[in-house]
Amino acid sequence: MGSLPPYTPMMAQLGPLPEPSADYAHEMKWDGVRALAYVENRALRLISRNGNDVTVAYPEVYPLAGSTGGHNCVLDGEIVAFDENGRPSFSALQPRMHQRHPERITQLVKLAPVTYLVFDILHINAVTSTNMVYTERRSLLEDVVAAGARWQVPAWFPDAGQTAVTMSQQMGLEGVVAKRLDSPYRPGKRSADWTKVKNVTTQEVVIGGWKPGGGRRAGMIGSLLLGVHDEAGRLVFAGHVGTGFTEAALRDLAEMLAPLRRDNSPFDGPVPREHARHAQWVEPRVVGEVQYAEWTGDGVLRHPSWRGLRPDKDAGDVVREVPPGRQVG
Repeated sequence: MGSLPPYTPMMAQLGPLPEPSADYAHEMKWDGVRALAYVENRALRLISRNGNDVTVAYPEVYPLAGSTGGHNCVLDGEIVAFDENGRPSFSALQPRMHQRHPERITQLVKLAPVTYLVFDILHINAVTSTNMVYTERRSLLEDVVAAGARWQVPAWFPDAGQTAVTMSQQMGLEGVVAKRLDSPYRPGKRSADWTKVKNVTTQEVVIGGWKPGGGRRAGMIGSLLLGVHDEAGRLVFAGHVGTGFTEAALRDLAEMLAPLRRDNSPFDGPVPREHARHAQWVEPRVVGEVQYAEWTGDGVLRHPSWRGLRPDKDAGDVVREVPPGRQVG
């Protein structure tokens, strides 16, 4: 594993733009997957948020190891696939996230190349930088990492919260992250020092089962039964999603869920009879993400649409996120 110490990423809380704006840096929120980059002896390891080594999946990022001026370091960033309009595309990233076959990866690098967007530095040579404040870490990061074809250090904006939000909306981005200028990096912690402000409402979900489809989906998955963890740590039913899937995605899901079958519901508490009646229950291990309209008064997602799988997230970390100003019954 080398001599660099292991780290876990710091996480942001969902919220409104924090005030006063002058106390914060504002970064674009990229619609990708989080990864820590370990650069050691001019070699690269990419580790997902849940600790999996995903290096083999992204060979176009390997040359990053030669762009740190010979320094060994640990970087934090987001792996992003861009569409033909230059906007982040989570759907384009989906096949890259799961693929480990070398020949298929080579094909996907040409079809859907990724870019590693680096926004923090946690360690350099023999010294941790997590105790440095944000502005010092960003200065160090910009000094250490030279931009390349498939990695870069995106800009940040001081005292410009609403301007950054407007810019993110115009660019079709997911939102912004406001980071307190005098804050350290807190590995493994979710802190209000980092506040994510979303342009669209998304929610990570745990798949607890599925219902068979009919019509064109006969013999396939019709909808997924979703759960989130409440404040007591219980996995509670959060609704079902039956839109946003491609046929290929449904086939992949069926293959993934088949070995996880179980005889009873994994949810704590009741599941409405219309969903439980023909449900095929599964062990709650697979994490996905949906976009939705709102949370209903009884804690169910309204009009969810499937966005894709999140193999970078652990099921136990999935909690309900309620946008500012909204309540869940």
